[in-house]
Amino acid sequence: MSDPTLPLPVTTPGPEAASCCSGSTAQAAPGAEAATGSCCSQPATGEMTQGAPPTEGDLLDALRKVIDPELMINVVDLGLVYAILLEGSTAKVEMTLTSPACPAGPQIVQQSKQSLERLPGITAAEIKLVLSPPWTPDRMTDEARDQLGIF
Repeated sequence: MSDPTLPLPVTTPGPEAASCCSGSTAQAAPGAEAATGSCCSQPATGEMTQGAPPTEGDLLDALRKVIDPELMINVVDLGLVYAILLEGSTAKVEMTLTSPACPAGPQIVQQSKQSLERLPGITAAEIKLVLSPPWTPDRMTDEARDQLGIF
C-alpha cells in the first residue's frame, strides 16, 4: 500500500528551478509549512510575485481547486496527484483516478489542465493519467478521510 506521508515528487530541471521545496509533502496537516513554499526564500503560497515562476505550493493550490464531482473533495487531498514537473512555463502532472473506469476522468483532467494554465507563468499544462500504482484510500489526507467518514 502507498504511504500517504511520502513526499510528492515535484521536480524542476535545470537552472530555472522554480522550487527548492521539492522534498515537502503535499499532504501536510493544516498549519504545517509543507507545500507552502515557506521552507525557503520563495514566497509562500498565494504570495506569488510578478514575473516569478510558480512555486510547488502555487501548483498544488491550483490543483486543490479541482473537485472530484462524485466525492466532492479536491484531487490533491484525495491523493490523486502523483508528480509535478515544471519545465520552463509548462506544468506536467502525473495523476490517477479513484478507479480506472471513473466516469468523471475526462472532466477531472480538463479542469486540472485549465486550473494550472490560469497561473501566471504557466503557458501550458500536460496531464498524464497513470494507473500504477493504483489509487487507494490510504493516499487521502486525514481531512479527506474525515469528510468521507473513513477513520
